[in-house]
Amino acid sequence: MGTLPPPRFSTGDLLEKDVDFCYGSFYNSLWLFIDKIHNLNLRFDNSEEAVRQRKAFLIKHKIGVCDIVESAEREKIDASDLGMKNIKLRNVLGYLQQYPNIDTILFTGGNSKNGPEYFFRKHLKEHGLKLKLVSNEVPRIHEFVIPSERDVRLSGVETPKNRKIKTVSLTSGSGAANISISRLPLYKQLKAKNPDFNTFDFRVMQYREFF
Repeated sequence: MGTLPPPRFSTGDLLEKDVDFCYGSFYNSLWLFIDKIHNLNLRFDNSEEAVRQRKAFLIKHKIGVCDIVESAEREKIDASDLGMKNIKLRNVLGYLQQYPNIDTILFTGGNSKNGPEYFFRKHLKEHGLKLKLVSNEVPRIHEFVIPSERDVRLSGVETPKNRKIKTVSLTSGSGAANISISRLPLYKQLKAKNPDFNTFDFRVMQYREFF
């Protein structure tokens, strides 16, 4: 689960290496990590084949993709999460009620303001729910419980009572997260052992466990 694509994905002014699909920005490295982990030989361009490759991977591994922001406005046209205003969130809890087999949500970012976990916490609070910390190690893991349909009505689909959902806050795939990665003790330790180890390698190592 991400936040919102860069504005050019709304206007259609894509870059040469953008893919017109979820996390398709060439400057967001999620698909580079997945490509590395699974050796998919993905295309990075505006072609239909590039989209087909990504859809095939997601279907095969039973992964859904969703941005938590349904719509927002910007005074400055850039990809900054902080620049969003008049934000409308998607009904993610409704999706969870609709698809009862979902048991884990992967956030592509932490709890910084206007990030996916930040907005999801806000979404939960509106329904009287909150995240409970499971592990404070990066990537941080939380969990929450969806009450039965008798207690909370989010959709027309009944779900089991006390269904537990795990959330994982992965390190963002954006370049802006490189500084925070470089400060992590684990990264410093691995870098000291192997000077060639970099922030891309660190993310691949982290994402591999969940993808």
